[in-house]
Amino acid sequence: MCTDLSYNVATMQAAQPRASLHTIGCRLNQAETALLADRLRRDGYHLVEFGQPTDLLVLNTCSVTEHAETDCRHLVRRTLRHSPHAFVAVTGCYAQTGAEALRHVPGLDLIVGAQYKMSLPDYLPAPRALRKQPAPQVMHTRKIDREDFVLAGAGDYQSTRANLKVQDGCDFMCSFCIIPFARGHERSRRPEDVLREAEELASRGHRELVLTGVNVGRYASGGLSLLDLIHRLERIAGVERIRISSIEPTTIPDALLDHMADSQKLCRYLHVPLQSGDDEILRVMRRRYSVRDYAAFIEKAAHRIPNLGLGTDLMVGFPGEGERQFANTLSLAAELPFGYFHVFSFSSRPGTAAARMGNAPRPAAVKARSRTLAQLSRAKRLAFYQGQIGRTVKVLFESRDSDGLWTGLTGNFVRVGLATSSDLANTVHDVVVTGAMDGLAVGQLAAC
Repeated sequence: MCTDLSYNVATMQAAQPRASLHTIGCRLNQAETALLADRLRRDGYHLVEFGQPTDLLVLNTCSVTEHAETDCRHLVRRTLRHSPHAFVAVTGCYAQTGAEALRHVPGLDLIVGAQYKMSLPDYLPAPRALRKQPAPQVMHTRKIDREDFVLAGAGDYQSTRANLKVQDGCDFMCSFCIIPFARGHERSRRPEDVLREAEELASRGHRELVLTGVNVGRYASGGLSLLDLIHRLERIAGVERIRISSIEPTTIPDALLDHMADSQKLCRYLHVPLQSGDDEILRVMRRRYSVRDYAAFIEKAAHRIPNLGLGTDLMVGFPGEGERQFANTLSLAAELPFGYFHVFSFSSRPGTAAARMGNAPRPAAVKARSRTLAQLSRAKRLAFYQGQIGRTVKVLFESRDSDGLWTGLTGNFVRVGLATSSDLANTVHDVVVTGAMDGLAVGQLAAC
């Protein structure tokens, strides 16, 4: 008897309730969404891409900017247009800091604050009993546990790289930042649980792990530091690369720089937020370094680690930032050996110290300063890419781009593309870099 396997698979999927997940915000949010996706799949849901008809929508929100509620409303409306009966659950930072506002967003059925985020599937109706609710159920508490934690499952990723959450919360209390209120005090994931998920991600074929957290350099659990944890992750079979996501400059010891210079697996890459190149602005921001301290650290890191990829965050429009203060930021950003910047406009967040400050720059000035820094970032990226010409670099390939080139990343965060008829997905190859343009270095496979 002949069986149409494709028909049976399609029929089985159609019989399963569908779930769609969408992330607004940071890499840490992405890691948490991936863990929720893994749980929902194990609970019997068929995962569909966001924007497709669905029975369940899970929104993992951000509260860093003032557009959180607007973004949430838009995404809910967009989903209910094609899936009017979809059960909508909202979690993430805005569900913690803006739960009362979210109560009034039409179409929401469940609001889950930070304390209960990773247990969100436990608060859903049975998959086949999903129904729109007359008013959203709210799972929320002002207090968030301070204990080290474990997370069930392993993130569900379609990409070659996988995020690995190792830390949450922050005690630094920068004056502009809502995250300590949204995520609570610092706490770390227990090392045995980090290693368990890492092993499972490696067994699924993920060759690069990106360590994520709010303040990842403050990792401390089971007597291990971040560097100790990295040493253990490097021993896992199948893990070829470990990349540290954004990390505060004051949390990076010399021993980590030395290991990065020597390791075969830890990527030679640091994304180290600066925010401002003016000492007075840094003081009011409550950052924990001076311009001189920061510059000395960056120069030390670049000296110790050959061909280091360096990125940073720059904020424009902070209260009190005049032309002189911005000129200091621009000068420092040009001087230091960055390969790129992420440029953000200051967004006043209720409850933060900066929200009570006056003397904010005019919006037109903020836009102009943002454009200036973005242009400098593009020039710095191109210069860094051009500095790779003639080098042989290892590239973890991901997919073809719109021009048909296979593209992937080097350890120091250079995107490289090359033309080939071979399938390079999720493979690492030596590539000789032959040219560079805005956002892409080009090359050819090195001779064996």
